Amino acid sequence: MESIWLAKGKMPEFPELDGDKRTDVLIIGGGIAGLLTAYMLEQKGVSCILAEKGKICQGTTGNTTAKITFQHGLLYADILERYGSEKAKMYLAANRDAFDRYAELCENIDCGYEVKDNYVYSLRDPGKLERELAALDKIGYSAEFRQQLPIPIKTAGAVCFPRQAQFDPIRFLAEISKNLNIYEKTCVHEMIDRTAVTDRGSIRADRVVAATHFPFINKHGSYFLKMYQHRSYVLALENAPDVRGMYVDENRTGLSFRNAGKYLLLGGGGHRTGKPGGCWQVLEGFADRHYPDAKEVYRWAAQDCLTLDDIPYIGEYSASTHNMYAAAGFGKWGMTGAMAASVILSGMVTGDTPDWAEVFSPSRSMLRPQLAANGAEAVKNLLTPSKKRCPHMGCALKWNPDEGTYDCPCHGSRFSSDGKILDNPANE
Repeated sequence: MESIWLAKGKMPEFPELDGDKRTDVLIIGGGIAGLLTAYMLEQKGVSCILAEKGKICQGTTGNTTAKITFQHGLLYADILERYGSEKAKMYLAANRDAFDRYAELCENIDCGYEVKDNYVYSLRDPGKLERELAALDKIGYSAEFRQQLPIPIKTAGAVCFPRQAQFDPIRFLAEISKNLNIYEKTCVHEMIDRTAVTDRGSIRADRVVAATHFPFINKHGSYFLKMYQHRSYVLALENAPDVRGMYVDENRTGLSFRNAGKYLLLGGGGHRTGKPGGCWQVLEGFADRHYPDAKEVYRWAAQDCLTLDDIPYIGEYSASTHNMYAAAGFGKWGMTGAMAASVILSGMVTGDTPDWAEVFSPSRSMLRPQLAANGAEAVKNLLTPSKKRCPHMGCALKWNPDEGTYDCPCHGSRFSSDGKILDNPANE
């Protein structure tokens, strides 16, 4: 189960930490957010070390569908309603800035960068689309409504952001990372103040960035309450049509479509980690019905962290942890989210934080309906009798027969059948 990007691409290799080190900034986590932050800091002349417990880009980054877009579902109407037009404009500005930075970088990197229109469709609710279009108009962005889509689904229409982009993230990050100061197979077991303790040495830093997908220090920030994880699945189909764009259902359990060279990437089957879901069976059934001549060449799964309000947490790890930062909760939109994080976090280090960073503050209010759902899930699984328990916070694990893993419904940690950690926040 390897993604098309990981199967076809090759990342540079880096040594394991051996001995004690000192640096200005330590970045923990070798996904796209950590790598871009390291790259931005290096461009500004700041010395940094990136520590990755495994190999870089082997997690969510290597299993993305890699859409570069500032259209993140039907989110702008929600932000406008919850936080007002200024915050909605900030979110748009941050992600447009991220989009522009990719366009500039990809001019000089051979990474399959292609300009494509992006569509968010609704199966049955045109009212949601109208609400989103009205919100976008209010904050100054002119989106388009499309009634007919070249995908084999009957929809109520779609909101279209023209001239967005797609690329191969592994080819892109192989170039970005090749000259960075990275240590692989270097797991940070503990933070003592701003010193990271690993198996073969320690790293002392003035500032620390946790870019570990799910923030791993429980005593600060309450991330175990304000985040949960969601799995989704992808088939790469050969001999399937060119859909001439990127498409995603506004419902997280719906389907997504994009082409990558000669392949059609069909995504969907999503569910909260540790809960039942459609998995690959949904995609297989759809492909059999609508693309009977297509051949499955690759299949893979991805796991994304979601926040209480669907806006990432980027900034100070908590109100009480100065010089320690977090980037998490990109909610399936990690390409522009990670780039925005790199701009914010490098700016916090060098004193040129963008004005729009405010909307991403990890210390914003937790009073959202999702908080109660997360808390109820945690209490239920903490009280469930089971010998198989998650070492993160003790929740009962659920057997996932589709992937042969033990999954945690509370916070999304996953383990192989013999107990090997596959996804954090569990660290052992």
